Amino acid sequence: MLKKVIFTFITMLCISAAVLAENTNEEKNLREMFQNNEAVIYAINIRTFNADDKNGNGIIDFALGETSGSFINAIERLDELKSLGVNTIHLLPITPVGKIKSLGTAGSLYAMSDFTSINMQLSDELSDLSIKNQAKKFFEECHKRGIKVIVDLPSCGAYDLFINRPDLFVTDDTGLPATPSDWTDVRLFKVPDDNSLFKTDIFILHKQFINYMISLGADGIRADVATIKPYIFWKELIKYARSKKSDLMFLAEASESWKEPASDKAYFTDYKKLLEAGFDGYYGDYFELNNRKSAEEFMTSIEERNKILSKYNEKKSTIGSFETHDVISPLLVGGENYSKIIIWLNATLPLNPYYIDGFLQADDYIYEYSNKKADTTYTDDDYYYVHQGQIDIFNFSRKPGSDTNILSDEHKIAMNLRNKYIDQITKGDFISLKTDNDKVFAYQRAYNNKFVNVIINRNLAESEDVKVKIKKLTKKSKVNFIKDSEDKKLVKSTMTMKLKPAQIVIFTFEN
Repeated sequence: MLKKVIFTFITMLCISAAVLAENTNEEKNLREMFQNNEAVIYAINIRTFNADDKNGNGIIDFALGETSGSFINAIERLDELKSLGVNTIHLLPITPVGKIKSLGTAGSLYAMSDFTSINMQLSDELSDLSIKNQAKKFFEECHKRGIKVIVDLPSCGAYDLFINRPDLFVTDDTGLPATPSDWTDVRLFKVPDDNSLFKTDIFILHKQFINYMISLGADGIRADVATIKPYIFWKELIKYARSKKSDLMFLAEASESWKEPASDKAYFTDYKKLLEAGFDGYYGDYFELNNRKSAEEFMTSIEERNKILSKYNEKKSTIGSFETHDVISPLLVGGENYSKIIIWLNATLPLNPYYIDGFLQADDYIYEYSNKKADTTYTDDDYYYVHQGQIDIFNFSRKPGSDTNILSDEHKIAMNLRNKYIDQITKGDFISLKTDNDKVFAYQRAYNNKFVNVIINRNLAESEDVKVKIKKLTKKSKVNFIKDSEDKKLVKSTMTMKLKPAQIVIFTFEN
């Protein structure tokens, strides 16, 4: 009898522990994950994410029975993302898009025409659910798989919205709306930078957007060109949002290299003020990687960024913004080798890894229909407008991807390392390693006497000889190479090697 009681007691303890662990995992919110560099983010355009281009011409022809991406068919690919280690989806804008003075035959995702409804282009016509419930079902299916969802908040309004609500926009003396930079299909919102903000319809509409996205199940908001609005706007909007959902994460599209307003009529709020306003993180300027003059310059930029982020009372972080929907495909910049470098930087730097749909599937985003006259259009633009080398956000176009798995396979290897040494990557110190070659990245992630070491030849064309001083490495250290170099020599704590073009060497050790 006593044995039975003891067995029952132990069983109950085990069940309670399992339930506690499960609840702990469920309670881990996106904001915490992001602040701790635990979010692996995958950005998707629902309109193309699972599109079915039967004839392979790149354009979705509905008359031929082809289908564009929808919230419902997007669910089919969630397990694929889960297998890649993705735990967060960034939805490019899902709000309705403008059709007047438009770009592309479907309209730019960022030409928002309404704050409180969903783009009907993302609906599955065969579903009995309303478009809102289709979206909610997609969010629910993401959450079932442990995938969080960030929703994009466009920075400007479509011309259609200006026609209906000119009071929301900045205008000149003739009444014409201001166009930010060269964004010809959108117009600049009028946002006061004082307490009069609270009574304006533009602020009220942004609060309604927040309410709507929370009702769908959003875990975070990505603010498009966050620099274009004043500090007080973001401080008060984030404060309001957190009164509705305390753990709602906010990501600002901003970087150190952005120093000018998008228009002479626009505000410019730099990334430091945005973080002060309540954003949990920003893009950083990792997309400048190819423009860095030296490895030292790149290492220094990371060290300086870490110092700045550490000054805030609450944790702040960045994303691996090496490639975004606004950046030319790394495949076009430096081919597969350069793309692999980005994968390993994403996996090992102090940031949240970030990918655009198609990158891991080796899509270069070259569209044969680019800027050709369209047979059918759903806007006032009868040309297939695209930014070559960037994911199409303007047309009903093909699902991003290619026929090779070379980058997704590399990503899985990198994620395996990241997961195995997650404490070193997410909690560890970032230590720049001294080299005698300024074309070689070398750094260490250190935590609890375990070390992940990364050495990368940033020269894509030629081999490089290098000596790297490995900190904390001793004769007793247990060294394990994840990605090895055949031509290496270790003398005391100095590793000498000849790196092939774009070669990546990863090894770990513990003391």
